[in-house]
Amino acid sequence: MNLKRQYILPNCTLTLEGLSTDFGGTNATLSVLTNAQCQFINSKKIIYGGRAFVENLVRAVSAYAQECLSGVRPPGETNASEDQIHLESLGSRGHRLTWHPSPDANESESPVILDLTTVELFDLVEAVDQLVNDQRTLPDITPVLQPVSRRYRQVEEPVAKKAVPLALGVGSLALSALAFYFLPFAEVRKPEIKPPVVSPSQTTPVPQNLP
Repeated sequence: MNLKRQYILPNCTLTLEGLSTDFGGTNATLSVLTNAQCQFINSKKIIYGGRAFVENLVRAVSAYAQECLSGVRPPGETNASEDQIHLESLGSRGHRLTWHPSPDANESESPVILDLTTVELFDLVEAVDQLVNDQRTLPDITPVLQPVSRRYRQVEEPVAKKAVPLALGVGSLALSALAFYFLPFAEVRKPEIKPPVVSPSQTTPVPQNLP
């Protein structure tokens, strides 16, 4: 049975096509992938591939989300020799996705570089998150999150300079909560207590001693 699954976000759409080995009808599991593509709506940019492409996309997005959230850059990414995908920060200019297509992707040997806005990256993380949590589509693909040694921690920057924090596998509600967590809190000041002002008319006359 031929199946097609789409994870559609305002700025990014992840599409997977493949075959099912069971007979679950509309609830059948897409277990054999034949084609996958990721399209960024505004820029009309598309990256695509097969099983290795999807695995590397999930791995790269997962690692970069962990880096943005923790502020710790892993020492290196374990990526396959084909369809390599790498994400890096461009600071205030956004994020850069670099894709090295496999030789059979009819692409040139030079890598494909996509500069993404933070909104596009946010939707890419959400699309991958939906894929990972969809047990009807490639249920054996899961992100691998490993703890990183403290010695790889870089000098901390002020919170205002950090990228929007992202977390994979926790859903859009948690992502929004993390974004609100990094917003600056209003400073609460203790109200000043001023002494009461007494007008001359309210003064109490001092009694004089009578003879």
